[in-house]
Amino acid sequence: MKLEADRRACISSGNCVMTSEALFDQDDDGVVVLLTEDVPESEEANAREAVAICPASVLRLV
Repeated sequence: MKLEADRRACISSGNCVMTSEALFDQDDDGVVVLLTEDVPESEEANAREAVAICPASVLRLV
C-alpha cells in the first residue's frame, strides 16, 4: 500500500499528523509531509483513517 498527498491542496489542519506521527509531519507552513510513501502493515489502519478524516481530501492510498 502506498500513500500520496496533494501538498498544493493541503489546508494544514494537522489531522493526519494526529492520526499517525509515523506517516505524517508538517512543514513550517503546516503543509503535510509524507515521512514514507510505503505504508508499513502496522500503520495501514492509521493511513486509512487519515485519508478518511482529511478535510481537504488531499490524501490517497494506492
